[in-house]
Amino acid sequence: MTIAPTMTFHPRPEPGEATPWAFPAPTRSTLPNGLTVLRCDRPGQQLVAVDLLLDAPLSAEPAGLDGVATILARSFSEGTESLSAEEFAGELERAGATLDAHADHTSLRLSLEVPASRLERGLTLLAEAVRAPALPADEIERVVANRLDEIVHELANPGRRAAFALYGSLFDAADRISRPRAGTADTVKGIDRDAVAAFYAAHVRPATATAVIVGDFAAVDFDAVLAETLGAWTGDAGTPSVPQPVTADDSGRVIIVDRPGSVQTQLLIGRIGPDRHDPSWAAQTIGTYCLGGTLTSRLDRVLREEKGYTYGVRSFAQPLRSAADGTGRAMLAISGSVDTDSTVPALADTWTILRTLAAEGLTDEERDVAVQNLVGVAPLRYETASAVCSTLADQVEQGLPDDYQAQVYRRLAETTTAEATAAVVAAFPPDRLVTVLVGDAASIAGPLKDLGLGEVTVVHS
Repeated sequence: MTIAPTMTFHPRPEPGEATPWAFPAPTRSTLPNGLTVLRCDRPGQQLVAVDLLLDAPLSAEPAGLDGVATILARSFSEGTESLSAEEFAGELERAGATLDAHADHTSLRLSLEVPASRLERGLTLLAEAVRAPALPADEIERVVANRLDEIVHELANPGRRAAFALYGSLFDAADRISRPRAGTADTVKGIDRDAVAAFYAAHVRPATATAVIVGDFAAVDFDAVLAETLGAWTGDAGTPSVPQPVTADDSGRVIIVDRPGSVQTQLLIGRIGPDRHDPSWAAQTIGTYCLGGTLTSRLDRVLREEKGYTYGVRSFAQPLRSAADGTGRAMLAISGSVDTDSTVPALADTWTILRTLAAEGLTDEERDVAVQNLVGVAPLRYETASAVCSTLADQVEQGLPDDYQAQVYRRLAETTTAEATAAVVAAFPPDRLVTVLVGDAASIAGPLKDLGLGEVTVVHS
């Protein structure tokens, strides 16, 4: 007799109740030495992230020494008064820590990651690096030489070359934003130990610095550890820097950086617009995402999928200098690359996309997809302590309130299709865009003039 097998069906799992999510809120305090501290407790995050923001913006660099802030940033890991460069690196390794630093228009930032169980050792090394850096002449000479080597490669990189040309054209030559962040060969080669030490002495002090610390502190006496490490750093009061207003000439024009024989053209189209203090920022974020934030955005749908000009084109907004008084600005840009023969058709289609967007607006479907992708992934985006720490540090640099990121997600979700359309149309007006092309001028300059994008200038690199 054959017995038919039986199958037991278990109840289908039902979705649980959605857990409300909000960007982690920090607590703010000030140490006796004047250091501002933003603490953000993240249970379960055993790798603590620390961002130390020093009030040493690029605008503070002495005339003719562009890049000295970058050289100082890189020199913080080259030893202290009590540890050689090799010993300092060894101590970081034994603590399971990493330390990086970079200089930007807003501040000089040191970033530390260290296991929570070794937080005291990690903060001790960070504090010693900023309190008593050795700044050895031979190591600084090596860092300068490495930077000079980098510049050669940057000038050969079409993307970097396009950025240099766009910033140099948009902003007045007297504005530090107009020049490469890490300096040029002419300025970097003049940087020595004395210049780095003088910049350090003038701008590095706890009273004008901010530490953002994110992680699980359940097993740590946080206040005691902080007092014994960064709290022991001393210095005079100093005067906080004041961001200068950002102005630019974004009248429509084209700049071709000539690369004879190039088979591709790098495109960078930009202007300046509102920064994160502006009420339109959330709507601008949605609209810019719809224009070119992902593979399914308008620019890619036409230039990549329909025409096959490119592997991808993106639009974005990047804050430059920010200020609560409304004088800050962001760089609004469209970036990508196409083959040389497709340069002029791709630009023509890009302008058609922008004009159609202004005439017809975004669709509700485009807006909904953008909100889903920007808001829905937020809990995943901020799973790590370093992601939360970096975002909080950005808020400090840009003079934003501590709850800014939490509020902006609410505004993103509430943005209507009409609001997003108005913001992106205002962000990318076809007659107010500076177009930089890095490619073969002989092949593209002539036909380009017929597009009516403004005066065409060829720069020979």
